Amino acid sequence: MSQRDQDNQSQHSNEPEYNRSGFITFIFTMVFVLSFFIYLVVIHPGVDMGEKVKEVAIAAAEAPKAIDINSIKEPWIENEDVARYGEGVYKANCAMCHGEKALGDGPAGAALNPKPRNLVEGHWAVGGDSMALFKTFTNGIPGTSMPGFTQIKAADRWALVQYVRSITQNKVEDDPAKLNEFATSAK
Repeated sequence: MSQRDQDNQSQHSNEPEYNRSGFITFIFTMVFVLSFFIYLVVIHPGVDMGEKVKEVAIAAAEAPKAIDINSIKEPWIENEDVARYGEGVYKANCAMCHGEKALGDGPAGAALNPKPRNLVEGHWAVGGDSMALFKTFTNGIPGTSMPGFTQIKAADRWALVQYVRSITQNKVEDDPAKLNEFATSAK
């Protein structure tokens, strides 16, 4: 037998071993998949969505009705519906730094220096009346990480003012005449 025939024969003798291990892997995979399928179809009890649907339906029925903030002519005047709307504005724009409960402990605020303000305690840097809060939300606070939010429409910023004033323990009284004059000119 020539060297070439021996090399050819040794190559062919390795092929069945290689194919056998691939076949064993295939069989193992198929048995596993079939067993898992049988478990899901026959043994697993499934997911009961009936209870969740009831809970969601109850929550939807109890949820406050959404307001159209643009239909509110004077969003700076204290109003529970506007404050509730402001909570949504807060969660979308402020909670990352100030925290879900406005305690100054948001995930993005951990890296800031100085740390974000605890809005519940209300130690105000530039005043805590409605005008000062609106100016802060509009212009930010220079020298801090508090940016201005001019991209948020004025009615939403007023709703945010109402929300913050509804949760703070340090509510500074407004002068209604000054507030009305300021608010009608503020954009």
